[in-house]
Amino acid sequence: MTTDEQTLRERAQTTDATLRVGKGGVVAVAEELESQLGDRDLVKVKFLRAARGGTTTDELAERLAAQAGADVIETRGNTATYH
Repeated sequence: MTTDEQTLRERAQTTDATLRVGKGGVVAVAEELESQLGDRDLVKVKFLRAARGGTTTDELAERLAAQAGADVIETRGNTATYH
C-alpha cells in the first residue's frame, strides 16, 4: 500500500456516508456518486440491507465503482469509500 492509499484510508475513517444504496440498486446512485466525486475526492456510500440481497458489500462496491468510473478505497461493514 502506498502512502497516498494509506492517507486516503485514514481520511475515510472520519468521512460520513453521503449516499445510501437501497432497493433501487447501484444503477440508481452511480450518477450521483460521479457528481459527488467531482466536488470532493472521497465519498462514502452505505449499502442498505435491501440493496445487498444475496450479494456482499464488496461485490456491490465493485459494481458501483465500475458504473461510476471510481476507485474503491476500502469497504468496511456495509459501507464503501470511493475516490
